[in-house]
Amino acid sequence: MSFRLRIRTLSVLVGAAMLCAGAALAGQWGARDEPITPLPPAPAIAPAKLALGALLFRDPRLSQRQTVSCNSCHDVATSGASDRNFDIAQNGGALRMNTLTVFNAALNYRFNWRGRREKFERFTAQVLDDPGLMGAANGVAVARLRRDPAMVTRFRRVYGRPIDDAALVDALAAYQRSLVTPGARFDRWLAGDDRAISAQERRGYARFKALGCVSCHQGVNIGGNLMQRHGIFHPIGAADPVLVRVPSLRNVAATAPYFHDGSAATLPDAVRAMGRAQLDLTLSPHEVDDIVAFLRTLTGTYQGKPVRPPVPSRHR
Repeated sequence: MSFRLRIRTLSVLVGAAMLCAGAALAGQWGARDEPITPLPPAPAIAPAKLALGALLFRDPRLSQRQTVSCNSCHDVATSGASDRNFDIAQNGGALRMNTLTVFNAALNYRFNWRGRREKFERFTAQVLDDPGLMGAANGVAVARLRRDPAMVTRFRRVYGRPIDDAALVDALAAYQRSLVTPGARFDRWLAGDDRAISAQERRGYARFKALGCVSCHQGVNIGGNLMQRHGIFHPIGAADPVLVRVPSLRNVAATAPYFHDGSAATLPDAVRAMGRAQLDLTLSPHEVDDIVAFLRTLTGTYQGKPVRPPVPSRHR
């Protein structure tokens, strides 16, 4: 058996194993025996802390040059990300990798493409400190916030003490944990609603499993729970890094461009590229259409509205 055939066979076998695992968990997760499970509700967070975190997420004072906020790259009014291949850091330079959506990010086992942080608080602190991102280390952001009487009052109401780094990070992490997007049609289908998805969408999901895509994109976040080598058979855009954290596919129809370098402009482009790069397969137009139809069922809602793509920007 050739190496390529062994890899494809392994992908299918792993997919089958995930199906068995899904069946074992069916009683816990939902009405259907599937390797993908519905989103849990957002965690209960004190309203005052949530409101504080939301304000901080949009506050440019948390960046060294006061030019960007967290929301500049992770627009929660749209996709939780942006439409750029590479976003712009506080110092005006382009980031090295495409921005991942912040929606449902708390359900990932690690964060960012390289998967270097396991806890949301540590990841948030790293983003604030990193000069290539926010860069407001050494108490710079805290000092600015302490000069704002309204912000001082808010922190004291929530934490019972003056503003400090720990409270700042905790409030931001709490807010990001609340960014869950329930209501996807596929989740309704998982819960037993046969009318939630169409025949084509079900066909696309069956193809998604049969090809082995589900071996990496499974679980509650349809990804986000393991590291994987990209470009097993053929390159995907830039080669660095070779090992990436598998992204979540939730709301994927709203988060173009795709891959760590933003090299796939559309969802069909991404599906074709993944088939070739990871499975050494040239997917037929019908297969691509069916899989894309399934992926579009993964769009959830935030604050009662469907997650939507950002308004196109001039610069990519």
